[in-house]
Amino acid sequence: MRLLLAGWVMAVCGVGSAQEAGLRTVEAFPLMDAGRQTDGLVIRRHVEAGEPFTVAGPRGVVLGQQEGIFEAWVLPVKLLSHFTIQAEVEGYPVPIDLNAAASEIEVYPDHTTITYSHIAFRVRQVMYAPDVREAGSGAVVLFQIDSTRAMDLTFRFTPELRPMWPQLGQGNPGAEWVKRGTSGFYVLHSDYAGFAGAVGMPGTTPGILAPYQEKPQVHPLELKLRYEPKRDGARYFPLLMAAGTTAETATTAALEAKLTGEDAELGQRYADHAAGYAKMLGEFTAIRTPDAGLNDAFTWAAVSIEQLKARVQVEAGGPASETGLVAGYYSSGDSARPGFGWFFGRDTLYTLYGVNGFGDFALTREALEFLMRRQRADGKMMHEYSQTAASTAWKELPYMYAAADATPLFLTQMLDYVRTSGDVAFLKAHRAEVEKAWQFETTHDADGDGIYDNSQGTGWVEDWRNHVMPKQEIYLALFDQQASVAMAELARFMGDSATADAAGKRAAAVMEKIEVEYYDAGKDAYGFSRDAGVVDAAATIYPAVAWWSGGAGLKHPEASLRRWASHDFSTDWGTRDVAESDPLYDPISYHMGSVWPLFTGWAAMAEYRAGRTLSGYAHLMQNADMTTSQDLGAVTELLSGAYFQPFGRSTSHQLWSSAMVVVPVLKGMFGIDVDGLRGVVTVAPRLPADWDEAVVERLHVGASVCSLKYKRSGGAMVVRLAGCSARLAGEGKAAADGRSIVFAMPAVEVAIGHGLPLRGARTAQMKVLGQKYEGRSLVLELEGMGVQRLKVRGAKVRVEGGVMVSSAGGDEVEVRFGGGGYGERRVVLRW
Repeated sequence: MRLLLAGWVMAVCGVGSAQEAGLRTVEAFPLMDAGRQTDGLVIRRHVEAGEPFTVAGPRGVVLGQQEGIFEAWVLPVKLLSHFTIQAEVEGYPVPIDLNAAASEIEVYPDHTTITYSHIAFRVRQVMYAPDVREAGSGAVVLFQIDSTRAMDLTFRFTPELRPMWPQLGQGNPGAEWVKRGTSGFYVLHSDYAGFAGAVGMPGTTPGILAPYQEKPQVHPLELKLRYEPKRDGARYFPLLMAAGTTAETATTAALEAKLTGEDAELGQRYADHAAGYAKMLGEFTAIRTPDAGLNDAFTWAAVSIEQLKARVQVEAGGPASETGLVAGYYSSGDSARPGFGWFFGRDTLYTLYGVNGFGDFALTREALEFLMRRQRADGKMMHEYSQTAASTAWKELPYMYAAADATPLFLTQMLDYVRTSGDVAFLKAHRAEVEKAWQFETTHDADGDGIYDNSQGTGWVEDWRNHVMPKQEIYLALFDQQASVAMAELARFMGDSATADAAGKRAAAVMEKIEVEYYDAGKDAYGFSRDAGVVDAAATIYPAVAWWSGGAGLKHPEASLRRWASHDFSTDWGTRDVAESDPLYDPISYHMGSVWPLFTGWAAMAEYRAGRTLSGYAHLMQNADMTTSQDLGAVTELLSGAYFQPFGRSTSHQLWSSAMVVVPVLKGMFGIDVDGLRGVVTVAPRLPADWDEAVVERLHVGASVCSLKYKRSGGAMVVRLAGCSARLAGEGKAAADGRSIVFAMPAVEVAIGHGLPLRGARTAQMKVLGQKYEGRSLVLELEGMGVQRLKVRGAKVRVEGGVMVSSAGGDEVEVRFGGGGYGERRVVLRW
């Protein structure tokens, strides 16, 4: 790989034609592709107009639609928007809208390419976002042109020069063309000396620049390019962008130096960028299963999370460089808010479970330290922090500590990191922050019932019944219990036995109170919230978080699990947070009936850990399949509860949505629990019945890297550990050396299919409400419409409630539900 990268660098050292001064085109260099470093990780699709794409990196972001229209950010500044392309081919007297001619999109980990095709030419728009050393440069857009004739291209865009919300903008920028030789670049001026930007492309000349004397009107800026096939066919034309946010960096000379520096280092920067992704893909955890789509979705989830790192403006007295995780990106339209493109406490903390899973412990430490630097003096963890917070009176706004759940999540995440990585030294180095968070959690209980509540901010919902906020949510109460369990173990690691004992007792007491105060035996259900002893009995998904950290879960779970798996909660694209049958249900609301992959991840984890593997698999695969359904390579934020359609403002590249692929795969389906401190990997296999084998590669166990191989052998599942000194544990028959363990499997198993419906569809797929082995029988409680099938593995069976049919894929059970909506069937397989 080093030789290849060196070749890339040499390939781009050539300069443009002699008449060019300043910015220069570069010889086209090879990009990372599926045949080399990415192990086939690429998504290729025909362009779908209006569907989003995201190209994100620590310094810059390109956000747009698949037809190629985009906005570009040199973080945290929105530099330009509404970028479009028009072409005029010599001897072909029709102007051609390239965006209407967008045909293909290819998404790789390190770059995205949109191809515009016409009978006379092909133009490729290659976008990537390298992690450059200094602020002021962002993403790069390369244009590679292949034409049968000479052509003139006009690149149009709206100049923005707008800092990210909530920093005050400077109004519409003024544009100046700075001529250099036969070409030049635009400088975008604000009314202040310390804020300016620049945009240029080698070989281009300016378009409309209205004189001051002209009446006020808006014109897009234009970069006009003459393309000659013989001269330019093997070259890239880079769109180069820079921003200056100080008096020193916002001068024309400084911006020009930034552009020319980008231009001169283009090849090296890309080579470094590609090498970084190749290294990442070679080091992080990966899975190899019979489902190639799931394998890719798992890796894309890790890539998607890594792409959401951002370098923040450093506050006075802070470190020289600081990186955090932003919640996600989506085109900002006419605003200065690119989706949730700022830092969130709880989004980060949920996501780090996935980051620990795929082994980027350095990112977890960086992200935790980012949050700890912004911990409030009384111990409360931050909720929200804009990329321009350092330039605003951020703490005077109501966002930084608006939510209460980041504090308990911080404690549970610290334990997950320490157990997985074995890094007790990190915990001890941040003992003060952990103890302050624990002190805050245990001293903020407004009603005195011994449970952390919403008096210090929202738990989950930000709006509720009649716009009256809940006083204590079961969601927050359950995380208080899990944080207490976490603190007991963290305290033991720190040698504080008194706090460990107190936290353990508190965990047990909180769980008992939840059961007493929230469980209604008559309805066999858990309420949503509690206020002055009155329980809001709304049917919600939130009690599912009881299983998140791996504890025993709820004491009376069966009815809730059954209902979460039913079409009352479970759509064909994920779980609603409020049941369809509940009076509060509103499928297009943010908090009362929409579908979030986050909720779907909660449900999948609860189901896997409670033994309901079929419904757990269905929900896991809904999230995984979302990887190629909208913003390719990422998972969206939320969707309608009624139709398979993302919200118009759904952040299409969402941080924790991607984590909800990684976590249920590793901790749910593969049943992996890593103890890096003791070097033990506990496994509880829950693989689909139609898989013969699967491998988890490069599993990080403390400082070791292992592989786990799952293989069916007769009536058993054998799990083997290799590549490290760790040992296996689990409820099976372990070998004396701790390197393998054998699990007895049921004589008969069933498997279900997966796949998202067409856009706009309503829920119609079969739901598995219950599964239970009773002696020599498997009892399935199913819900569905029409005719549905399940695959059967194992012994020959007699079927009650369905019929056996043979197919090319093996034996199947066919179940007829009838028409007129969902119906229930009890199917029993006997052997």
